[in-house]
Amino acid sequence: PISDEEINAEIDNKIRYYISQYGSKDILEQIAGKTVYQLKEDFKQTTREQKLAQSMRNKIVEDVKITPTEVKAYYETIPKDSLPYYESEVEVGQIIIYPKASRELETYAIDQLKEYKQQVESGAKKFETLASLYTDDPGSKATGGKYDINRNEKLFDPIFVSKAFTLKDGQVSTVFKTKFGYHIIQMVSRAGDDASIRHILKIPQVSSIEISEAKHKLDSVRSNLIAGTMKFGEAVSKYSDDENSKFTGGRIAGRDGSTFLTIDQLDKDLVVRLKDLRVGEYSQPTEYTDEREKKGVRIVQLITRTEPHRENLTNDYNKIAQRATEDKKNKMLEMWFYKNIPRFYIKVDNEYKGCPEMQKWTTNATATK
Repeated sequence: PISDEEINAEIDNKIRYYISQYGSKDILEQIAGKTVYQLKEDFKQTTREQKLAQSMRNKIVEDVKITPTEVKAYYETIPKDSLPYYESEVEVGQIIIYPKASRELETYAIDQLKEYKQQVESGAKKFETLASLYTDDPGSKATGGKYDINRNEKLFDPIFVSKAFTLKDGQVSTVFKTKFGYHIIQMVSRAGDDASIRHILKIPQVSSIEISEAKHKLDSVRSNLIAGTMKFGEAVSKYSDDENSKFTGGRIAGRDGSTFLTIDQLDKDLVVRLKDLRVGEYSQPTEYTDEREKKGVRIVQLITRTEPHRENLTNDYNKIAQRATEDKKNKMLEMWFYKNIPRFYIKVDNEYKGCPEMQKWTTNATATK
């Protein structure tokens, strides 16, 4: 059975996606001609059916496994001129240290936010103006610090979300800290578990002293790696502050989860670092700024580099195996349909009766009666 919590979570994800595509909750409601709550109600039945269908599909194919022989056989069915052509790909590992700012600079960031709060509450400045000018969050600078959030979503820091939902409309929070830095939040509007907020983030600046200390530390780590007295994965677990790559042994992963990346998927600084590295080598510790504008120091390892090539079993076995597994699952699912069609009444709308795909199912249903 599918619980109401699962249905609601799936619907919330859909709504958040649409809001991100259209820019705001207000624009979504205007285009849809319905409130978010009405949209959620509209989605409930179809979402439940989709979740039930997915659950049943997973149950049918849960025991499907693929062997190397089957992968090879699947690969050989693909016409050679249909095989995809891959650009050069690299697999890169990194160890990152984010130096901590001095207490003096942390205090300075906190005092800045307190001053912004006072200016808003006195009416001297608008929150969105201050956010546009002074926030260290590149993702919301252009929108005056605005985000649409949901109490139950996992996209935002839990401390951030919890703090936001203690506020009344128009109220500005006290200064608080998350893993990203120090914040103040203004509640714009709230409706149940949904809210529109503005925030200002200040990241305490790191001095050259902290940067130098981090470089020295990673230089020692690099020496141990080169000497073979420490494994790369061990160094990642022990020293790296990058939570994302800790789960992949330090390997940088793309949006699809793959650790094999093309050059255009890497940040510019990383491309420069890899230019002079051979496979297996480690870069010198270098300073860089991540996508959240946070300063860090890192060493990178070029783990593998492939040449541009047509897909083949030697270089691309995992990709081919993944497709072969999916193909085997689809065939098993189709067999299950054929076997069970006689147990169900199938109604096909007139406009779809001429569709070859529909005729396949209805013909099979008639033949098995």
